[in-house]
Amino acid sequence: MPELQRLRADHAPALLAFERENRAYFAKYVPDRGDAYFTEFDARLAALLAEQATGACHFHVLVDGEGAVVGRVNLVDVADGEAELGYRIAERAAGRGLATSAVRQVCEVAGAQYGLTALRAATDHDNEGSRAVLVRAGFVVVGEGEMEGTGRAEVRYRRAVAAG
Repeated sequence: MPELQRLRADHAPALLAFERENRAYFAKYVPDRGDAYFTEFDARLAALLAEQATGACHFHVLVDGEGAVVGRVNLVDVADGEAELGYRIAERAAGRGLATSAVRQVCEVAGAQYGLTALRAATDHDNEGSRAVLVRAGFVVVGEGEMEGTGRAEVRYRRAVAAG
């Protein structure tokens, strides 16, 4: 089972490979990051790590036994004891319960290590797999809306977490 790790600078090569290998797969569900994301990857990662150091965000990767990144689970926009959850699992690793396991782990970490009390999440209305992950991880539907910049319908979720 891959290990959930807090994002570090030394994850850069494996994280970039993960994003490149899964770009088309992810674009089926969320807006594409664009070419600039890849050409400016090192600067972007440095900015994310600096933001993480402030406590405004908490970034995580799922690393397999060979050191490859097979997923990401992030908590962003931390404020007032809450954060927005986002996650991605490599196409080759999808359908094996990794997303559910990783989201559950991050929910525990969110309360125990980061002192958060609730998480929010949203997913494409048509992404049944992602919706199932959130429900299995204890999230409940709190509304619907439109995915920013896409015009696609999204379902919004929320989950309380126990602060540590």
